[in-house]
Amino acid sequence: MVEQSHTAGWWPRLYEPFQTLGQKVADWFAPRSDASTLEDAYEINVELPGVNPDDVDVSIHNNSLIVRGEKRHTRQEKGRTFFFSEREYGLFQRSFRLPPDADADSIDASFSDGVLCLKIAKQEPSKPAGKKIEVRRS
Repeated sequence: MVEQSHTAGWWPRLYEPFQTLGQKVADWFAPRSDASTLEDAYEINVELPGVNPDDVDVSIHNNSLIVRGEKRHTRQEKGRTFFFSEREYGLFQRSFRLPPDADADSIDASFSDGVLCLKIAKQEPSKPAGKKIEVRRS
């Protein structure tokens, strides 16, 4: 957060439209996803139509699950006259903060019909270990 002072003038407001435009472009490239909870696991589904599973990278960093990849789609047909031809390219990334009971060592990832499905097992809640304290006589 940047604090605006009376001496700042109009410069900070000049850049605001560019900052919001950059965020909107980043959101446009981010794939749609949904997250849900099951009794024994969490499930995250990320829509990646047209993405090759080999172009997807899933990793854990600072208790966040990170999905990165690149979409490359080209169409080539010989013998036709096109009025237009569409191609899709772009890098994408989505991050999901893991809940405290998520087992980061037990994640299953599968890719089917353009949907990446991630299942994160839940850990058993840790029970505080009891300890008897001996009382000394002085």
